[in-house]
Amino acid sequence: MKKGFSMFSFSPDTELGWAFGHIKKAGYDGVEPILSEDGYLNCATSEKEVLAIGRMAAENGLEIPSVGVWSLWENNLVSDDAAIRQKAFDIVRRQIEFAHLLGADSILVVPGYVGCDFASKPERIRYDVAYERSQQQLLKLEPYARQAGVKIAIENVWNRFLLSPLETTRFIDEIGSDYVGVYFDVGNIVYIGYPDHWIEILGPRIKKIHLSDYRAGQAGLGAFVDLMAGDVDFCAVAKALAAIHYDDWLTLEMLPNYKQFPEISMFSDKFAMDKIVQLIQAEKCNG
Repeated sequence: MKKGFSMFSFSPDTELGWAFGHIKKAGYDGVEPILSEDGYLNCATSEKEVLAIGRMAAENGLEIPSVGVWSLWENNLVSDDAAIRQKAFDIVRRQIEFAHLLGADSILVVPGYVGCDFASKPERIRYDVAYERSQQQLLKLEPYARQAGVKIAIENVWNRFLLSPLETTRFIDEIGSDYVGVYFDVGNIVYIGYPDHWIEILGPRIKKIHLSDYRAGQAGLGAFVDLMAGDVDFCAVAKALAAIHYDDWLTLEMLPNYKQFPEISMFSDKFAMDKIVQLIQAEKCNG
C-alpha cells in the first residue's frame, strides 16, 4: 500500500521543487498536485508545463496517483448560473487531461455544494436540484474520463450535500460507471458520522483515501489536527479498509495550518501513516 502527500497541505503558489524534495525526503511514495485558479497548475497550464511537473516528480522518485482541485469552491458544479456550471465542467475536463498527462488514474472532484462557507460569494442551491445537476454533470464528464483512463472520485467535503453513506452509495450507483466513484476523506466525515461505517458501506466505490484527523470538540477548519491527535478511530478505519480489501493509495491531506515551516507536517505525520498501514496489514492477516 503506497503513501502519498497532497499538495492541499500547501498554498497554490508553493515552489514545486522545494515541496517535492521534502516529500521524498520524508519518505512518501507519491504526491497529489492541485489545480487552482492561478497556481502552478491551472486551466491555462500548457501540456509542456504539465509534463515538466511530471518529470520533476519522477526526478524526485515520486509517483502521481491523483490530481486535486481548489477551483470548484469558487465555481460550483451545480450552480444556478449556467455559465458557472459550464466553467466548473471545463475545470474538471482539464483535471482529467492533466491527470492523463501526469500518469494519474484518478481526480478528486467536489461534486457541487448546496451551501458553502469557503467560497467568496457562496450560493444556496436546493438539495434535490443539486443532486440532479451533479449527476447530470458527472454523466457528461464520464466519457472523457473513460477515454483518458482516469476515474472521477467525488470527495466528501463540507458542502451540505450527500450527507449519508446510503445516499452517497445510491448517488454513485445511479450513475453506474466504474469511472465515477468516491475519494473518501476520513477526517472530513467526523462532523456527521463515523468513517469506518462509511468505508464499509461505500466499499468498492472508494477509489482513493485521504487521511486526515479532526477534533470534534472544536469547530471550523482549525479543528483539523495531526493524525492521531483528533477523534478519528484509526483502528476502526484500518479494520474497515481491510474488510473491503482496499489496497490503493493512502494520501495525507493537511490543511495549510502550519504558519511556520509548513513542511513539518509531512514529517510529523509520516510516522502516523506508517502506523495506520501496519494496522491495515495486521487486520488483513487476521482476516
